[in-house]
This record gives sequence, structure tokens and C-alpha cells, in this order.
Amino acid sequence: MTHPILAFINDRPVRVTPGATAADAVAAFDPALAVRLRDGAAYLADGRGIRLDPATPVVAGAIFRVVVSARASRDEADAHA
Repeated sequence: MTHPILAFINDRPVRVTPGATAADAVAAFDPALAVRLRDGAAYLADGRGIRLDPATPVVAGAIFRVVVSARASRDEADAHA
């Protein structure tokens, strides 16, 4: 039996299966946030603020931050105007 891996997304714990990616962890944490990440309206960073590829493998205790781009929000607003 494999045990879930504990990681943190925006300071909140999430458990994922071994072999999961950071994008998988974000999806487990908040599916809507995962859509923003996939669509480029957000990006992924580590606990130090260094950008990461969403395909980064999750390791136990990993800290990921999803940063929502304010610019993307403005672009979306302009598109709806």
C-alpha cells in the first residue's frame, strides 16, 4: 500500500498520491485555481518565490505557491468590455 504524500499549496496541506505533479497537487487543493494555472492566469512558485514548472514532481513536505497574475485579470476584464 502506498501512502499519500503531504505537500503544501499556499500554506494549506494537501495529500496526493506518489508520482503526482505540482499541478496535480494544485488541482487536489482547488480545481478552479488549477484551471487558472493551466490557462496561464497564474503561475507556480516554490516557498522562496522561484518559479516552477507545473510538471515538477511532488516530494514530501514540498511548498508550492500559486500566484494569480493581476495582469491576466485585467486582460480578461478588457476582453469582456
